[in-house]
Amino acid sequence: MWSALRAWLFDGSGLHKLPDRVQAAIRIQQEQSEILIAWVQLAIVAMLAVVYESTTMPGGVVQFGNLETAVLAIYAVFGVIRLALAYRRLLGAWMLYLSVLADMALLMALIFSFHLKYAQPAAFYLKVPALLYVFLFIALRALRFEARFVVFTGVAAVAGWILLVLYVLSGYGGPDDPTTDDFVDYMTSNTLLFHAEVDKIIAILLTTAVLAVAIARARHLLVRAVSEGAAARDLSRFFDPNVAARIRTAAMAVKAGEGELRDAAILTVDLRGFTRLSTELAPDDVMKLLQDYQGRVCPLIVGHGGSIDKFLGDGILASFGAVAPSSAAAADALRAVDAIVEAADRWAAERRSRGMAPLSVGLAVASGRVVFGAVGDGERLEFTVIGDAVNFAAKLEKHNKDEGTRALTDERTYGLAQSQGYRSPAKPETRLGRHVAGVQDSVDIVVLSP
Repeated sequence: MWSALRAWLFDGSGLHKLPDRVQAAIRIQQEQSEILIAWVQLAIVAMLAVVYESTTMPGGVVQFGNLETAVLAIYAVFGVIRLALAYRRLLGAWMLYLSVLADMALLMALIFSFHLKYAQPAAFYLKVPALLYVFLFIALRALRFEARFVVFTGVAAVAGWILLVLYVLSGYGGPDDPTTDDFVDYMTSNTLLFHAEVDKIIAILLTTAVLAVAIARARHLLVRAVSEGAAARDLSRFFDPNVAARIRTAAMAVKAGEGELRDAAILTVDLRGFTRLSTELAPDDVMKLLQDYQGRVCPLIVGHGGSIDKFLGDGILASFGAVAPSSAAAADALRAVDAIVEAADRWAAERRSRGMAPLSVGLAVASGRVVFGAVGDGERLEFTVIGDAVNFAAKLEKHNKDEGTRALTDERTYGLAQSQGYRSPAKPETRLGRHVAGVQDSVDIVVLSP
């Protein structure tokens, strides 16, 4: 049982078992926490310096030396060094433990200096309110989300306070027998009441225990959050950003079979000649070619408000106004086509300059009512768009070969885009009554790029 409790408190949720990238993310969080702790420590020493150095001495009392000034100065130097190491990510565990000891040494030395500063017996310092700073230093270690440092700070504080009590009992700082059993006498004189000091120690230990448990729980949540955050970032690369955001912000779990009706525009993109190239090139070269092509096209689609629905080998299916309603879906889709055509021309010129065969793309846009939602078997889900516009866009893209063009849309979609503010960079050509394979009625098409 003790080993299980120890592992739960101090093992950090099996941090060493996590992937390196997750461990690195947690280390970054801890390093940032150490910078914050270092600044807080410097703020504490500055505050204490103001408080203790501005204390007015009562008349007739002779100040014994300037111990607190020396302690604060030493601690300030230590704090600056610690801050520099924190920024350089050079704080090892030994330095962190040393920092805890420095905190407690500072506090106990300041408390000890009270009876010297006011020329009182040692028992005088047992009642000073500076002991409350112990709880601040314990809480300060909680910022790192490691219970071991909280426990070590609490134990160091108790050890320091016991040493101060033992000094009182030694008689060097006052009467030979400074103890009392009378609480009123304890509160109104320079005496020591064992029960009062035990209460203080118990309060420190209980505070340490509660904070250690709280930090252990928080650390488990931190590890889980960082792990899930890293997984979410990785998984979001497999989803369109808008779809990923929709999943993250969904009020209820996403289920298969749930969909929404949308007025959307559908864009299909195809890389010409890829099938032949995939049989001629090495596998690595095939994937590099795809990455080069998709790396140029996909940002343009997303940049114009589109969402990548899926990659179909060298084909790309994108939607505008499906993931989220849009009043300019058709216009955005045609603007994306113009941008992709321009990028494809640059890509072809780059390949020619390197002595490589130029590649071209085929595009088509259709619009209409589609259903957007999740499909799958419950264990494996996929967001997609379904509807006549999706099928029509795919058929229209294939029709580019029959027309000898690169980009097409139908006349209705083009008119809708114009009503939404789209203006073509060049005067498009309209071709009436075309027969598109798989479409029963003739189609009036608009050539966006010959």
